[in-house]
Amino acid sequence: MKLGAFSISLAVKDIEASLEFYRKLGFEPTGGGEKWKILVNGTTVIGLFEGMFEQNILTFNPGWGQDQQMLEAFTDVRELQRALEAAGVETKDSTTGNSEAGPASFVVVDPDGNPILVDQHR
Repeated sequence: MKLGAFSISLAVKDIEASLEFYRKLGFEPTGGGEKWKILVNGTTVIGLFEGMFEQNILTFNPGWGQDQQMLEAFTDVRELQRALEAAGVETKDSTTGNSEAGPASFVVVDPDGNPILVDQHR
């Protein structure tokens, strides 16, 4: 199963303090808004999100490579959700029923309570 680019989405208390810290570790912002930033260091991607999530989230983005480039061929998020559900994995917070193609997402939770977001942007 190819889930797409991996990143960790961190729930932060102060976006500016977190941005300053991760810049010291060699991360550079590549996108974002007032309360969220996407940072990269090589092929490592971290998202900083102030006030958007209750806890850190493992994130996969179908359609994107780890180098933040769009992939020509990829498995659509709806197909990934169907495959996981067929394997007995419960999904929640799904937006895949809103359209037949394009952006959509769903969440699964691992046995230890860690949320995993599968978030397709295109």
